[in-house]
Formats: sequence, C-alpha cells, structure tokens
Amino acid sequence: MPYAVWVALALLVVLALVLAAGASRLRTLSRRVGSFPCHARPADDPHAPWVVGIAHYAVGRIDWWRCWSLLPRPARVWERGRFVVTGRAPLDQAGQADQVLVRCRYDGTDFELLMSTGAYEGLASWLESAPPGRRDLVV
Repeated sequence: MPYAVWVALALLVVLALVLAAGASRLRTLSRRVGSFPCHARPADDPHAPWVVGIAHYAVGRIDWWRCWSLLPRPARVWERGRFVVTGRAPLDQAGQADQVLVRCRYDGTDFELLMSTGAYEGLASWLESAPPGRRDLVV
C-alpha cells in the first residue's frame, strides 16, 4: 500500500477514537445523578452564541462542563456561597416552551444560563438550601 493510504487510514482511526472519546464523555456526564442540560453565555452581549453544556451538582458547588470538549475537568465551577441569581425570565412566549433564562452573578461577573423550568426549580431549591445566613441567593 502506498504511504498516503496509510496516513489517511491512520487519520481516520485517530478521528474515530476522538469521536468515540467525546461521545463517551458526553454520555457519562449526562447520565450522572444531579446533571442537567444548561447553556451559558456572557450577560453583556445578548447576541453572543450559547455554549452548550451540562451542569452537575456537587458538594457545595455546581460544575459546568462544555458538551463539545475533551477536557477532563469542568469549564466552570460555581460555589454555592458566591453564586447569585439576579433575575429570571420564562421563554414560553418566544416559542421556546419550558425554557427559563436565568441571569446570574459569580464573583462580580454577570452571565446568563438557559435551562428547563424543572432544572431552574432544582437550582433555586439548591441555592435556598444553603447554610443559615445565606438565603439571599435567589430572586
């Protein structure tokens, strides 16, 4: 076989392995107990694209993972004591049934999350169940 065929075959094998690793990571993240789909974007640019992700409740924090990444750790980690919901808006009227736009602040940085109504109710409950003295985390 010519050298170019071996190179092409090797590239196809590497591509297949990367795709399989990405699919396995995505499946593992989405099947964890306490995980929910959650898109994110900066709050200062309403025309910025949403970054598709999966959020996961951990002890005292939320880990947010990008869906299309091979990183072995979360892209963002939000600790409960420093995470504040500053507003929310249901998006039913915009043709996006069962979606909530959640405005958040973490360490002075504003951002928006897009999630289902059930996921927002879980987030609000998680924030409200903070230790005593931290009940101001949800609007």
